[in-house]
Amino acid sequence: MKNKKIYIAGHTGMVGSAITRSLQNKGYENLVTRNLEDLNLIRQADTEKFFEEEKPKIVIVAAAKVGGILANNTYRAEFIYDNLMIQSNIIHAAYKSGVDKLIFLGSSCIYPKLAPQPLKEEYLLTDTLEYTNEPYAIAKIAGIKMCENYYKQYGSNFFSAMPTNLYGINDNFNLKTSHVLPALIRKFHEAKINKEKEVVVWGSGKPKREFLFVDDLADAIVFLLENVNASDLYENEISQINIGTGEDLSIGELANTIKSIVGFEGQITQDLSKPDGTPRKLMDVSRIHNLGWKHNYSLEKGIKKTYNWYLENQKRYE
Repeated sequence: MKNKKIYIAGHTGMVGSAITRSLQNKGYENLVTRNLEDLNLIRQADTEKFFEEEKPKIVIVAAAKVGGILANNTYRAEFIYDNLMIQSNIIHAAYKSGVDKLIFLGSSCIYPKLAPQPLKEEYLLTDTLEYTNEPYAIAKIAGIKMCENYYKQYGSNFFSAMPTNLYGINDNFNLKTSHVLPALIRKFHEAKINKEKEVVVWGSGKPKREFLFVDDLADAIVFLLENVNASDLYENEISQINIGTGEDLSIGELANTIKSIVGFEGQITQDLSKPDGTPRKLMDVSRIHNLGWKHNYSLEKGIKKTYNWYLENQKRYE
């Protein structure tokens, strides 16, 4: 396995860079990456040419257009088009070039807005999606079903992993496009530096979310690479496997945790005019736990590490 050529699509992003680090730390050396300037995965011909030339045997699809509620709801067409094209081009080119194993990464937003909690793999496509991120979710569901049906028709060892909400090193701290946790880190830090009296948090603070430190996700992906095949999922009648902590907290509790870690001494104000999104998104992670994987980072430890990284790299967000 360690001698096979591995292509990490999206290696410069938070998820892809963490997976790359984890593979390198575990002794994988035959890694292939491409920057956006060198390979535009939205272009089918370019993607197929890359696979023909490089002939990777393992592919991890971490390339995607991602963002928080504001970005998802604002750039709806871009989120469905870009993600459909990227994943379709990679999955089909991987099939054509004879890739041995492909792991496609999705998101917990693939599950119905009001699905029972915690979210079991079997709940996919059982009800309507959350409106604000529906285009992104539909694209990811299409990727899941591509992997499943390339296995069913061609026998391709392609399957999907669904991480919960992620955060960590190389996160996006742009307040217009970021997810809630990095956005709150930046808001509280800037409020502390500017000696402001309050930080405004979107919505009621009541929705509950689960958060996974990205290095834990990377560790889980290497675990799946080494221990799981497509047949293990599809022959048990599931289309994807969940990755998370199995623990959640309210956005209000998250805000208070970050406030404490950052050291902001003002108050938190809820902006009730802003959307809450899905009421709760807790993953059922019993399948991956039963296989032998569990996360290592507590939320507090992960946030502290993320905040320290932000402090060292905040100039890029000025």
